[in-house]
Amino acid sequence: MTAFFDSFKNHFLISMPHLDDPHFEHTVIYLCEHNHDGAMGIIINRPSSIDFSELADHLGIQVANPRLASELIYTGGPVEAERGFILHSAEKSWGNTLKITDEVSLSASLETLENIAEGKGPRDFRVTLGCAGWDGGQLEEEIANNDWLVCEADLDVLFHTPSELQFSAATNVLGIDITRLSPDIGHG
Repeated sequence: MTAFFDSFKNHFLISMPHLDDPHFEHTVIYLCEHNHDGAMGIIINRPSSIDFSELADHLGIQVANPRLASELIYTGGPVEAERGFILHSAEKSWGNTLKITDEVSLSASLETLENIAEGKGPRDFRVTLGCAGWDGGQLEEEIANNDWLVCEADLDVLFHTPSELQFSAATNVLGIDITRLSPDIGHG
């Protein structure tokens, strides 16, 4: 008999105040995949010191849209930190695009970045370097240890909320004040 499994794909993981891992402290992660084998997500609220024009120069891409030049690249997580991931609205896709929901997709191709630079990319996007990953059962154990709050993802928080406000906006989706939470919730 197979145990019940509840996937948190298309959910936010919100780090609890007691989580002191420097990679995940005060982060909001969008979960792109979650199954029995593990989970993969993108930190959405940690801008890096790199902007789109620097990344484009490094990759030999011409940027047609001047608005993109100062668009920040985000630190998506400690796994594959040199690899680019593009979390984006799902109206466009490329050969390696993972459709997460009808509204959100994940791509990791140079073609996607080229299309964005040309102004032919998706309407909404977030470019990151790296991702976050968990082996099978690891994320479930961290959630049981109260390291993360979990809530359904909100597209406005994901794509339209400034990074410095995403943490509080994500907790507002739950209707809570995270500063009032104890790390001992659920343990008795």
